[in-house]
Amino acid sequence: GSRGITAFLIEKGMKGFSIGQKIDKMGMRGSPTAELVFEDCEVPESHIIGPENGGVGVLMSGLDYERTVLSGIQLGIMQACLDVVLPYIRERKQFGKPIGAFQLMQAKVADMYIALNSARAYVYAVAQACDRGKTTRYDAAGAILLASENAVKVSLEAVQALGGAGYTKDWPVERFMRDAKLLDIGAGTNEIRRMLIGRELIGA
Repeated sequence: GSRGITAFLIEKGMKGFSIGQKIDKMGMRGSPTAELVFEDCEVPESHIIGPENGGVGVLMSGLDYERTVLSGIQLGIMQACLDVVLPYIRERKQFGKPIGAFQLMQAKVADMYIALNSARAYVYAVAQACDRGKTTRYDAAGAILLASENAVKVSLEAVQALGGAGYTKDWPVERFMRDAKLLDIGAGTNEIRRMLIGRELIGA
């Protein structure tokens, strides 16, 4: 069970530890991910992190802060989407006028803007609570849940706003879309985050 897990510090070059093949990810390709291989890995007692059998506590102690920090990535993706879309729709013309003059496009960027700023307000509030040491597990989960879902929506809208150009690698929005999807999954999936928030609020 969870009480039988101990955290260790494993260093490169330790006997029995090696780095396996690099994983070919859909997004976040600037952050390499590889398999870690353990074969009869010998770890000295001095490399134990925290108390013996307290590994889960060590892991969970930083998870709220990790989720809050990772939420900032999604804010950056949403801002980057707007930074690309707004100049494009001011300059791209159809029927003799910029596509930004059409109400449908105005509504689209309004939704993108609101999605960014609602997530930003929540993430900043949780980050400030972290600084004071008063964050809650459900708010840390809530911040990354809102930021990740909004970032996926905003990046999809950015691709849509650019039309066919958005589906090419000539524009960065296709990468923003691929990158945004990671944090629907990483640091606990959004499904797990919803369960955690509900459980914490109900006190189950």
